[in-house]
Amino acid sequence: MGLENHVSPGGDFTSGFSDLIGSLYEAAVEPGLWSGMAGRIAAAFDSSSAVLKLNGSGGNVQLLDTTANLVVSETETAWADHWHRNDLWVERSVAFGLSRVITSQDLISPEEERRSAFYQEWLRRLDIHHMAGVVFPAGDGSIGVLGIHRPKQCGHFSVVDCRRVAVLLPHLRRALLLGRRIAETTLAEAHALDALDSLDTGVISVDAGCRIHHANARAEALLSEGQEIYALNGRLVVRHQALNLRLGSLVRDAVAVAGCSSAQPEAAFGIPREGRAPLTLAVAPLRPRWSRLDGQPPLALVFLRDPESATVSPEQLRNLFGLTRSEAVVAAELARGRSLAQIAAAQGVSPETVRSHLKRLLAKTGTRRQAEAVALITRSVAGLARRP
Repeated sequence: MGLENHVSPGGDFTSGFSDLIGSLYEAAVEPGLWSGMAGRIAAAFDSSSAVLKLNGSGGNVQLLDTTANLVVSETETAWADHWHRNDLWVERSVAFGLSRVITSQDLISPEEERRSAFYQEWLRRLDIHHMAGVVFPAGDGSIGVLGIHRPKQCGHFSVVDCRRVAVLLPHLRRALLLGRRIAETTLAEAHALDALDSLDTGVISVDAGCRIHHANARAEALLSEGQEIYALNGRLVVRHQALNLRLGSLVRDAVAVAGCSSAQPEAAFGIPREGRAPLTLAVAPLRPRWSRLDGQPPLALVFLRDPESATVSPEQLRNLFGLTRSEAVVAAELARGRSLAQIAAAQGVSPETVRSHLKRLLAKTGTRRQAEAVALITRSVAGLARRP
């Protein structure tokens, strides 16, 4: 296929080239779609090969994609990495100027190129003789590289080819930067959700109508019990009618200030349970730091804690404070609100033995009273949710 099939006399590009540009933005959203992009670019330029890579600081090179004919065997990976880091064309292109579309003949004379190790050991092996491409800022101090190649018999790249590379360049840059921003946002979201699931506090985001938008692992466990508080048709509900009305009022108040800077103190109340310690609940506005580009309504956060379900990892206590296994078990039971007598009965030991363990754990934790030790233990990372 000749270039005349891609470029009209007026310089407009066909739908095929537009599809290539569109695929760049699709890859920004779905990183797996970068695979095969080099092949599509090479085909659009009637070329034999192409490479997309990022050159970072310290000589680090990240290959985004290459055509299949540039892929080497595992035994030659170190050799290929060397020449990707010591790419003569990239070196000359950076000196020539970032974001300037160039061809290989702009950078080096044929005679000098043939004498270079870059040609002798790399280009000739891959049957690459002509190049059109560009190096460009890619964010975070890295340099993006687009190289499009042809074998000797196909001849040099033309002015029309270079103009088409110039059309492609801003879209490629935007797609890479957009992809990086999406990846960073996705990673931040994953970190946030993972951290929420590590808490022994239930956290639920709701809108003004108490519709649930997200619940962390602890909240889902509490709601699944379906006792005093539960989910009904996607809404957060407290079984006690008066408390349910209070929850709705507090949520609406929190949502009303979620998108502004007005101070809103957290509101809290207890949910009584027959024969058990009450659940405790707090409501606060969610103040997102990002713009609501998708029309996401302001939300409130509902925090739930069940004092009876709080668990502390004895193994973590041993790591934190150097406790023995028996001392760590006593510490964990104290954090659950158990008395020394209850711990002794549950462990099948005498109260004196438990008091002896308590004395040693006070010394190891640097505390002087049982209440002080319990406060330290329950506020430590030993109370984070344990992963399966």
